[in-house]
Parts: sequence; structure tokens; C-alpha cells
Amino acid sequence: MSEEHFKSVISHAKEYGFVFLSSEIYDGLAAVYDYGQNGVELKKNIRDYWWKSMVQLHENIVGIDAAIFMAPQVWKASGHVDGFSDPMIDNKDSKKRYRADVLIEDYQEKYRQKNQKEITKAKKRFGDDFDLEQFVATNPNIARNNAKIAAIDERLKAGLESGNLHLVRELIEELGIACPVSGSKNWTDVRQFNLMYSTQMSATDGDNKIYLRPETAQGIFVNYLNVQKTGRMKLPFGIAQTGKAFRNEIVARQFIMRMKEFEQMEMQFFVSPGEEMEWYQHWKDHRMKWHLNLGIDESKYRFHDHVKLAHYANAAVDIEYDFPFGFKEVEGIHSRTDFDLKQHELATGKKLQYFDNEKNESYVPYVVETSIGLDRMFLVLMSNALQTEDLGEGQSRTVLKLPPALSPFQCAILPLVKKDGLPELAKKIMKDLSLDFNCYYEEKDSIGKRYRRQDAIGTPICITVDHDSLNDQTVTIRYRDTMDQKRVSLEELHAIIEKEVSMKALLSGLV
Repeated sequence: MSEEHFKSVISHAKEYGFVFLSSEIYDGLAAVYDYGQNGVELKKNIRDYWWKSMVQLHENIVGIDAAIFMAPQVWKASGHVDGFSDPMIDNKDSKKRYRADVLIEDYQEKYRQKNQKEITKAKKRFGDDFDLEQFVATNPNIARNNAKIAAIDERLKAGLESGNLHLVRELIEELGIACPVSGSKNWTDVRQFNLMYSTQMSATDGDNKIYLRPETAQGIFVNYLNVQKTGRMKLPFGIAQTGKAFRNEIVARQFIMRMKEFEQMEMQFFVSPGEEMEWYQHWKDHRMKWHLNLGIDESKYRFHDHVKLAHYANAAVDIEYDFPFGFKEVEGIHSRTDFDLKQHELATGKKLQYFDNEKNESYVPYVVETSIGLDRMFLVLMSNALQTEDLGEGQSRTVLKLPPALSPFQCAILPLVKKDGLPELAKKIMKDLSLDFNCYYEEKDSIGKRYRRQDAIGTPICITVDHDSLNDQTVTIRYRDTMDQKRVSLEELHAIIEKEVSMKALLSGLV
């Protein structure tokens, strides 16, 4: 994919009612977006797929919905007040601000791309005899590139973990990293910027500063004991939730990739101390399977281990997707140890322990977290699904090949003409189908133009009602991906759509 493709995704998202710039008639609000009539349906379906796979398919995982506002002491105890920040650097010529670590990671990506080119050439040369593992282990060019990546990682980690940000600036200068806008290397010092938004709870209180939550995880941790006791949960068990979070992103760019207001889908999995790495590997494998189950090519995904671990973690990895602007994080899997629960114990003086009947002892559980950005997953699907197909004879079509179970509408009902009783029959069909499916009804324009509009919003099946439908109770169904058409009876219609768009069928790939 290319930058041109990304521009197409952004324009398509607006033109077809998926995503709008917030407050656009007032020239917009930077890094804040609204989801339109089709976008909100796609977003809901992604959320449902995550929730059903995480909660419905696991008997030991339950969900909650914690409030956005929390006691400010929560964020002090968790370390966010003192340490939730990003290392930022400014270019003096362009006046643009960047995350210093991201600039360095983008520089490293060039070496990874060189490695991929070596692998692609070797695959063509050796064909079916190509052994990827052996080639990566023995190719000297790949070895040199990996050594350079590792050396940069080591120096970046040293600067970030020690808090000596001068080392990070030195690394940027030594690598010759230039501003993407101005092309100059005239950098300021690297500084930390706290990302939390604060507000006031009440105009009459004294010390009334509170925060908009920068993550949803803490709402789970402070409710851990409530859920465990009321649900009679036994380790290992998980608590899931979805919801809005807010970060004052200094560098907000790449459309809905990095926003100030966004939605997370998180699950905190509580385990016995010493078992966390086993479950960490389990959730790495399971979450990658969830992504690939959507039919996205495996080569579009990779794991990326964190160079600098967060203060709460003893292991962390990102699932990255190959966006038009390179591999970027979509989901994180973290082994958070017992840090969060112990911090809240210290701050409140209340025990947040689990009594293990088998061991006959109490202890603070360890936690393995999976956290995925719903907006980023939305962008993954839009980027992957949007295609322009050549139909021959100078004709083409724009089609959004979303997984049918996640498409905004499962079917469209289209009367051939707006008379002769066809709209009445079409609306009766829609009324029957709407009990189980999200249906789109449209009368305007030629049937060909209507097919093209449905292709563009990703509707997997179109149902055309014509004059023969009045006589023989049959309709024409058209499949989005193949454009094949066939005549079916009204009695068959429900079963055909169900087979094509079933969430159950999608989820069965995870069982």
C-alpha cells in the first residue's frame, strides 16, 4: 500500500459516511473525529466481534463498564500523574513537534524494509525450496541490518530508562534523522510532556482537580475485588471492558490513528504469580489469531517487542499492522505483574488479595493485559478492504471488501423501479429481514449505480425486486465480492443471507 492509497481511504471515509472531522463547519478540531452513519455501524460490529470473542467464548472472562471519571488518587497511585508522558522533540525550522522515540523507530524501519526486500528476492529465486528461517539466520545482509537495529535499540533504551533524554537527542543527531517536513536537522532538546487532560469536578470544592482517564485499565483494577467476590471468580479469570479514553497527543496525525479522544477494548487477565509468562504467550497467540481470523493476509501483521518496558511491566509486545505509512501498533499485550493492584493497596490501605483455597494462602494476583484500539482496528479494516477493480472495457469499481459479518449493512433491498407495486413488496421484504439483519433500502437511480454505492460501503448482498417478483415470489441476489447474481425464492432469502454474514461463522474460527 502507498500514501496514495491512504489518501483514498481518508476521502472514501468521508464521502461514504464513515468518518467526519469533528466540528467541520467550524473548520474542525485537530485530531478529533466523528463517526458517520456507516462508520458507527462498522465500529459497533468490530466492538461486538471483540466482545463476543473475549467474553462470550470464555467462561472465565466477564465484562464491566467503569466510569470515565475516577478519584484523582487513582492516577497518582498508578503513576500516571508523575510519569505518563512522551519524549518530544521540536524542529526549529519547521516548528513541528515529534515523538523522539517514533522518529528513531521510523529510521529503524528502513533496515527492516531492506531485510524484507532480501527475503522477497530470495523467495522468487528459490521458489518452493525457500526456507525462510534458514535464510534469515544465514544471510549476511540481514545479519548486518539486524545488528544495526539492535544497537539503536540498546542506545534508545538506555536514554529512556535512565531519563537522560540528552542521549536520545544525541542518537537522533548521530543517525542524521531529518525533519520529514523541512528536511533540516536543527533539533531542540528532548522533553517529556504529560498526556493527561484535567478538569474540575465541582465549582464549590477546594482541591477538586480530576482527570479524564488516559486508559480504561485502572477502572478494572479498582473493581477487581468487587468482580471477584460478587462473581465468585477463581484464578485465572479476566475482566473486559470497552470505552473512551483521552490523551493530549502533542503529535496527532495519520487520520484516526492517533487521536485525542479514542476508544479502547481491554481485558485484564488475573493469574497466580509465576504463571504470567505462560499466559502472556497464550494471549499473544490468541490475539494474533483473532486478527488473522478476519481474512487479513498474515504478512500484514508482525509482533514488535518493546524496547523500553513500562514501569509496571516485565514483558510487553505490540501487534503491528502494515498501514500505508508503515508498520504501526494496533494492539498491545503486556505482563503487568502485580504492580497496579499493589499500588492501589498502598494508596488505600485496603487489601486487594486473592485467597487461594488450593494453596491455602492469600496473595496479590499478577495480570496479563490485552489492549486494542477500536479506532485503529477500524482503520486496519478500511485500509485492507478498500479496493479499485478493473472491470474491463474502461470500466472500474470501488469496493470495500469488509468481512461480511462486520459490514455496516448485511444486505440492501432495491426495487427495480419506483412504481408498479415493487416498492411495496421490497419494503415488506425489508420489514421481515430487519428483525435479524441491518438492511439498507434504496429506490433512487439506476440499479447499476445503486450496486456501485453498495459496493463502496461494503454491503455483501444486494436484493433486487423486479416485476417477476410479484408473480413468482423470487428476487435476484447479487454478491459484492464476485458480482455473481442468482435468482432465489423469498423463502430461501433469510438462510442465504445468514450463511453469508453470520457472526457465528466468524467466531467459530476462534473456537
